[in-house]
Amino acid sequence: MWLRALQVIPRITPAEWGRLDLVSRWLIASRGAVLVITFISAGIAGLLAIRDGGFDLGTWLLVAAGLLLAHATNNLINDLTDHARGVDRDNYFRAQYGPHPLEHGLMSRRELVTYAALTGLVALLIGAYLVVMRGPLTLPLLAAGAFFVLFYTYPLKYIGLGEIAVLLVWGPLMIAGAYYVITGRVDGNVALAGLPYALGATTVIFGKHIDKIDDDRVKGIHTLPVIVGERPARAIVAAMFVLQYALVIYLVLTGFFTPVLLVVLLALPKLRDALAIYRAPKPKTRPAAYPADTWPLYYVAYAFAHNRRYGLLFLIGLVTDVVVRALLRVA
Repeated sequence: MWLRALQVIPRITPAEWGRLDLVSRWLIASRGAVLVITFISAGIAGLLAIRDGGFDLGTWLLVAAGLLLAHATNNLINDLTDHARGVDRDNYFRAQYGPHPLEHGLMSRRELVTYAALTGLVALLIGAYLVVMRGPLTLPLLAAGAFFVLFYTYPLKYIGLGEIAVLLVWGPLMIAGAYYVITGRVDGNVALAGLPYALGATTVIFGKHIDKIDDDRVKGIHTLPVIVGERPARAIVAAMFVLQYALVIYLVLTGFFTPVLLVVLLALPKLRDALAIYRAPKPKTRPAAYPADTWPLYYVAYAFAHNRRYGLLFLIGLVTDVVVRALLRVA
């Protein structure tokens, strides 16, 4: 179940839940499958630190653990907040694509609060230690992270700032911020280098919000797709897909990356599939060939598949970039 919960958001009955161990419950409740997005951001920061000769394994492990736990805390708070506000009731979108700890009766509110509090506390303790270790400039990073963990669901998501928050968090905050904590250096190029992957994370949340645009409109949740409309939102996601590749090509042409980063072009088949889906409105009912266990996720499923392929290739390219630069220095 640990492996399954890290790969997908498993559908599970209360009886099955009752037989699970504590770790499995935590992974399912915190939606462990989507934490890979944060792990890749931490990995990008670590590889850039290795490339620039400022890597420390212990510090990176703490940074990665802190970021993963912060993301998990946000997911738990998301369910708590939306449940408390009545958003997730009446078979709302969130309760359809995976187990909702409260709406499906898997946990009491007190239990979920305990999960969120303990997870957030460990993340906060790691952050506090890193502030002491690295210095006061780390404190604003910790404060910004705490702000987005606590207030992404409400009010940011409700006033069209959720998608912008994701772009900021998974790019400058996670990648450039983690790079600074690991190396002690501030580098604007690192923030730019992290933007292609941050755009990928933003396409995922955009896709999810397009999928539930009708429900959100009824519930009074003004995500960006609700504000701009479904068709313009699909066009924005398509533009972000393309920009991910354009930025890598630019960074290669300017010499920040070696040409090995062009390995991300191997994700083009996933890009083609995603762009084809984003050209048309979402079907009213599940297409016959579409997996039943994925529906009603649709746009987000294609964005996630593309982002996973692109992100892993980006990591492979960075690893190769590190090796190539090391070999060139030796030569």
